[in-house]
Amino acid sequence: MPMKILKTESDGKLKVKRVHHASDYELIIDRSLCVGCELCSEICPREAITVSRKPKVKGQKIEHALVDVDQEKCQYCGICSTICPYGAVQVRKNGKALKSVVEKESFPQLIRDITVRAEKCPTDCTVCEEACPLQLIKVTSNPSTGKVTVDIKKDLCPCCSICEIKCPEGAIRIRRIFTGKLKINQDKCPTDCRDCVDVCPITGALSVSEKDGKIEVNELLCTFCGACKIVCPEDSALEISRTSIHHSPVRSGAWNKALEKLTSTSEMTKELRGKGRKKTMDAVRKRLQPRGK
Repeated sequence: MPMKILKTESDGKLKVKRVHHASDYELIIDRSLCVGCELCSEICPREAITVSRKPKVKGQKIEHALVDVDQEKCQYCGICSTICPYGAVQVRKNGKALKSVVEKESFPQLIRDITVRAEKCPTDCTVCEEACPLQLIKVTSNPSTGKVTVDIKKDLCPCCSICEIKCPEGAIRIRRIFTGKLKINQDKCPTDCRDCVDVCPITGALSVSEKDGKIEVNELLCTFCGACKIVCPEDSALEISRTSIHHSPVRSGAWNKALEKLTSTSEMTKELRGKGRKKTMDAVRKRLQPRGK
């Protein structure tokens, strides 16, 4: 039994802490990084995380949704910190980062596949740094040596690929974490509403058409996080369907349940079939392996 359960919020961070005799556990949400998306709440096995739409103040842009944690339900499993593409959630044990679900292979790690060939960068180019909507890129150069360094905060990067698209030298390559479909049902979309555009963390993923004032989607930039869906005032006006998640290998029923919540049924079936084929192949190879090896 815990000795104490605490919940505090200060300096833009929500902290939930459970203190035991020999150890303490802590979940931290950094609101400066949190975009109010639906991923952590969708897969929380204890339904300890909720995301709620903030009331809109007349004449002002809507703010992103508020993520909250029920301190009585949270078990500090770390699934929420593992799935967050923006690096906004941390789980700690005795002050150290805890990723037990990854270490035990019960839940995968998102793969941020980012390759930078800085030798292709001109010393006066900062296009990628200026293009990053989350300000995660810093470019430094030495004109005397011609050496350019491109530092990317990969742990916080959702892999939107804007930097790759904007780079004039082709020096950056990004593999998306999430792929899918984002559909705007224009018949249900409220007139003159741009709430989804205002909360979208990725510049250009959603925009308002100058021609007819309707919301347009650029799926090449979308991270499919669901921040837009949460604030949409009209049910079914916006639909998200995730078709793939780039992640490390995992063997777990917990991940199968998460897939069911995060992706479409057909895509979940494809991944599970793929795992089944791999498992069968591994078993066959083991049987065919000569004894003593």
